[in-house]
Amino acid sequence: MSDDIGQALRSALGERAVITDRAVLAGHEVDWTGRFRGRAVALVRPGSAAEVGQTLQTCATAGVAVVPQGGNTGLVAGSVPHDAVVLSTARLASIGQVDAVAGEVTAGAGATLERVQRAAAEAGLAFGVDLAARGSATVGGMIATDAGGIHAFRYGSMRRQVVAIEAVLANGTVVRQRAGSTAPPGVDLVSLLSGSEGTLAVITEARLRLVPILPERATALVALEDVAVAVAATAHARARLPELDAVELVDAACLALVASRARQPVPFDGSGPALLLETASTRPMLDDLFAALRSLPGMRDAVVAADGPGRRRLWALREGVTEAISSVGIPHKLDVGLPLGRLAAFVAALEPTVAGVDGNARVFVFGHLALGNLHVNVVGPAPEDERVDDAVLRLVVDHGGSIAAEHGIGRAKARWLGLARSAEELQVQAAIKRALDPGGLLNPGVLDPGS
Repeated sequence: MSDDIGQALRSALGERAVITDRAVLAGHEVDWTGRFRGRAVALVRPGSAAEVGQTLQTCATAGVAVVPQGGNTGLVAGSVPHDAVVLSTARLASIGQVDAVAGEVTAGAGATLERVQRAAAEAGLAFGVDLAARGSATVGGMIATDAGGIHAFRYGSMRRQVVAIEAVLANGTVVRQRAGSTAPPGVDLVSLLSGSEGTLAVITEARLRLVPILPERATALVALEDVAVAVAATAHARARLPELDAVELVDAACLALVASRARQPVPFDGSGPALLLETASTRPMLDDLFAALRSLPGMRDAVVAADGPGRRRLWALREGVTEAISSVGIPHKLDVGLPLGRLAAFVAALEPTVAGVDGNARVFVFGHLALGNLHVNVVGPAPEDERVDDAVLRLVVDHGGSIAAEHGIGRAKARWLGLARSAEELQVQAAIKRALDPGGLLNPGVLDPGS
């Protein structure tokens, strides 16, 4: 099949756009964690929406599945191919001139977050979403997973940053639509495709909303007694710091691991979790942050910085967590959402639950606390052993939470989707999929509880 589809794609797009070399394909067949692997029959790198359309038409004629792939930084196997053509957005990476009056910029699906941030900054603006994987995460993938990140508390997730979208349907049709007050009546394609994980269309370009630069920042890493205290401290900070920009939880295990990997000590007694708080404004924020910290409940210690190098050192203890965890094993990554009122009880029950499945497993927890978004990482169980995934996700549901927050469902969580969605909701989801992709060839198995 790979020879046939490869030749058909070369005929449609030309030799340079299609790769079937197994050595090259290998890098596109595994997810970032190394836990999920598949098989690609070809790699296609279209250079325009029209070429994406030609790719999809050719694959539809041959009955071959297509998996869109951006930076391949996903953590739920959402862009891992299984006998499918990988459609890379690497060449769809242009960034237009920033419209400073409207506060908008157009970016190709393959443009990295870092390049969007740089373009915005050069025009005196900023982009409202930020992730540790900013150097590799791409616009298309971020929309497809409705990525959140460290500033989602203030600006919202990726769907809120998109003011217009261009995408290609499974039959090769290119569609474009603007959202918001100037959008035409009818179905909102931005909302429909945000979070659809490449199952309804291939996003090729987006018009993005920009925000003002807030140059005055102050950051604190606060040592707390436990997660219950961290939740209370979050409410306290929100009430007293209207210009709060980020609230990040890092548990003691994560802190110790990051510090050890960086060969530096934890800045305080690391027996409890830490809360990273950051304020951002057009005026100096250090005094406001100090005032809030003086009355912060349950605070054991704190390190505060307002200068660039000092703030970067504190953020490194948060942003270095993902790579530090991967350095000790292939993690089971379970990105979940909890009501804040139930979050501490969930965390208290987490380690006993995991130990009941695997007594040697190690648990690491961090995430965007103000949103109730936790990244639960379990190291120890074999990559193919899903018992710990099952136990943790059922614990989430028992505490009124969501089995996915910002990383999506992908293939990794598809079989648990019925825990979070009613049968009626799943029927609607399936009906939309059939309407837009009747052949079921766009990212099959993703967001599909029947897979």
